[in-house]
Amino acid sequence: MSERLIISTSDIIHRLKLSCQIVDIVEVLASQKIITEAARNAGIDVKEAELQEEGDKLRLEKKLTTAKDTWDWLDKNYLSVKDFEELVYNNLISQKLAHHLFSAQVEKFFYDNRIDYDAAVTYEVIFEHRDLAYELFYALEEGEITFPEVARLYIQDVELRRAYGYQGVRYRKDFRPEIAAAVFASSPLSILKPITTPKGVYLIWVEEILQPELDDELREKIISQLFENWLKKEVKFVDIAIQIDPRDIDLKDEISNQV
Repeated sequence: MSERLIISTSDIIHRLKLSCQIVDIVEVLASQKIITEAARNAGIDVKEAELQEEGDKLRLEKKLTTAKDTWDWLDKNYLSVKDFEELVYNNLISQKLAHHLFSAQVEKFFYDNRIDYDAAVTYEVIFEHRDLAYELFYALEEGEITFPEVARLYIQDVELRRAYGYQGVRYRKDFRPEIAAAVFASSPLSILKPITTPKGVYLIWVEEILQPELDDELREKIISQLFENWLKKEVKFVDIAIQIDPRDIDLKDEISNQV
């Protein structure tokens, strides 16, 4: 029979301390306090129907399709029903505060930063030698070889090779600057001249250039981005004093840390 292992709250806190995660946890706690206070000052409240809807969304996200699934998940994460309700409330109040603060700024932010939302669908192969990259580039232009054939021959990573070097949909900021300049100056279905970078020589096939549209998905993304930036600034201006109970951890002095 295996020996039962008992892990206490103090063990958990001590492990967080040794793994240098205390500051991260403190920032999360500070962020939630800032959100709660800002929502209260803004007069934001949460209705029962909204809590129910948000709770259903969270269960769907966690794939908790039955009551048993939910109870098992709560037990696994050491959460009570009250904890779950608090989690749902915190999620909802954050969303409502984000919309309250930044919904009116979305369009201006989008048009001021529209270039950042340019996206492209590309395939790429990276070479060590510039001469080989150019040789294959000219062969592609002449129709002597196809890009999938190049990918099969020269990509070492198995999964990437199977996808012919497919990089998916990426925004301008996701590319190296010298690559972004060439990609977004090109036409769809074109092969770019090899681009030399410190990582290697890139041979890129541009399949599609996607012009940004301010749809609901992007609107929510911008609101989240603005809210996250705001929250980080707010946390930086808070003087946080961490007081750890000596009964829970072997740290008896008050720790003061300005974040």
